[in-house]
Amino acid sequence: MTPTQQIELEAAAFRRLLSHLQTHTEVQNIDLMITADFCRNCLAKWFAAASEEHGVTLDYEQAREIIYGMPYSDWKEKFQTEATPEQLAAYQAKKPAEL
Repeated sequence: MTPTQQIELEAAAFRRLLSHLQTHTEVQNIDLMITADFCRNCLAKWFAAASEEHGVTLDYEQAREIIYGMPYSDWKEKFQTEATPEQLAAYQAKKPAEL
């Protein structure tokens, strides 16, 4: 595999991940944080950081729109639910103790 092919395959896999997350709006960010230690917002932060590293002007809100497939405020209004006490407890249990 050439470096260019690897980049193209990685990009294709990333686009598929985004499509999957955009299709499965029932999966809340807190669920992702509990199970995988990242969420859509993390992806947006990583995307914005990568754009900066490559000299591309893209702020966090623009990156979130790419990741969510719509403005974050729209996604939040349409799909975000209130975290349950069980979800909050699971998330707290995963966080390392404060020093």
